[in-house]
Amino acid sequence: MRWHLGQARAEQRRWGGAGSVAVAAALAWLVGASGPALATPGPDCSRPFSLALHDHGLLYSAATGGGIDKDIADEMARRSGCKFFVSLMPRARIWQLIESGALDFSLSGISNPQRDKFASFAWCFRNRYQLLVRRDAQVQKIEDFERQRGLQLGVIRSFRYSESANRLVDRLAEQQRLVHASGLSALFAALTAGQIQAMIIEPFDLPTLESAQIRAQTQVLDFGDAPVPHGLIMSRASLSDTEQSRWRALIQEMQADGTLLRIFEKYFKPELARALVERP
Repeated sequence: MRWHLGQARAEQRRWGGAGSVAVAAALAWLVGASGPALATPGPDCSRPFSLALHDHGLLYSAATGGGIDKDIADEMARRSGCKFFVSLMPRARIWQLIESGALDFSLSGISNPQRDKFASFAWCFRNRYQLLVRRDAQVQKIEDFERQRGLQLGVIRSFRYSESANRLVDRLAEQQRLVHASGLSALFAALTAGQIQAMIIEPFDLPTLESAQIRAQTQVLDFGDAPVPHGLIMSRASLSDTEQSRWRALIQEMQADGTLLRIFEKYFKPELARALVERP
């Protein structure tokens, strides 16, 4: 049985004297252990929720069935006590279902004005984007890549990135210089085969980037943009504003008590994990 702060305070008033000391100690323990989340009611678990993952490096691997997003989803279920139906689907499909309300949640999403119309977010981490370029493309700067009309950029369908990366993608789209793929593995295969000359990467792509073949064939160019917030995606069509606030509070609790950092430390060195998770 859960003991809420209001109950603890009532008991303190009721018993007074020496009894209040014990209750006060219990109250202090509750505040310290549970943090600010107890001030807000938890999510409504009267129905099951749907959450979709996408196959993308360390975020989630269909081959292993694990990853950062899976760990966050498991912790959401554990803390809330709600039941989740978790599925795997392409990112483009996820955004379509979030917009229609047929899907409640996804993870590791970023905001833009179009998405803000149908989705809200609870931020979990921030990361930077870089351009991974084949060495034989003879590109020294990102501007060089854009100037060479014969070079093709590979992108995952429906993905958006940081400000400068998005501008590059949009300009190359106008020049019909984009090659679309459904996932990360297909992009790396196309890059290795020379079908594309560059792709946009982030820290979650590290396992593939560390392969000897990729290191020998490519170089990394930095966009120089500020880190981009990523987080829980919530469908405005299926979740009320009140419920969105409750789920956002749950994610904030995971941030405050170090749970998100511990999840990231499973996959990254401590200094990188802190850079991704901790707020500036």
